[in-house]
Amino acid sequence: MTGIFLMLGVCVLLAGTTLFAKFLGAGPEGLGLHPFQVASGRFVFAWIAIAAVTAVRPPTFTGASWPNHVARALLGWASGTCLFAAAALMPLASATALSFLSPIVTMVCAAIFLSERVGVWRWSAAVVALIGAFVLTGPGSETFQLAALIAIASALFMGVEGMFIKRLSDTEPPIRILFVNNSIGVVVSVAVALFVWQWPTAEGWGLLVALGVTMICAQALLLQAMKRGDE
Repeated sequence: MTGIFLMLGVCVLLAGTTLFAKFLGAGPEGLGLHPFQVASGRFVFAWIAIAAVTAVRPPTFTGASWPNHVARALLGWASGTCLFAAAALMPLASATALSFLSPIVTMVCAAIFLSERVGVWRWSAAVVALIGAFVLTGPGSETFQLAALIAIASALFMGVEGMFIKRLSDTEPPIRILFVNNSIGVVVSVAVALFVWQWPTAEGWGLLVALGVTMICAQALLLQAMKRGDE
């Protein structure tokens, strides 16, 4: 039950990140920042938050599974960028709902690669979620169709990322996972964002800080949820 409540907290925080992305993005309601730049802000300020913690409790890196860390960081950057792009282009409720398809992908990966047992109730829930996704991606404007595909891509990346998070959470301390993930994410996201950089407004900086802090909190809860239950 603890894992379930932690995962519910993750869902609430992730919904908050899509709200911040909506205000920051290039859509009609946003401040016009490119998704690459929004993703870089998310990693930079998340890294600052976790670096403040590691300054007090430095992690050790002995025995770190670097291939899993790198794969998880790249998938996290890809999923976040796609989610922020979708949130800017389509109704926020739809973007968030489609992003919540990611547990289905994680569940399938867990069954195939981690040999976890998936019962009939979980498969039934997955079918219901897929029906919902089909409804959300039904006939509409071309912009909506494109944005929906971007949101689904985010769910796919996030779902596969979940498998690597599970592997890491079973063998490594949370503080190391958070620090390494966001350190790699800063390097990748900032390098890409430099090609589309524009100086944010004061409001934009505030939203980027809020986005990064919210995301690091979601990551911390997710790690604890993964340690306490199946994917």
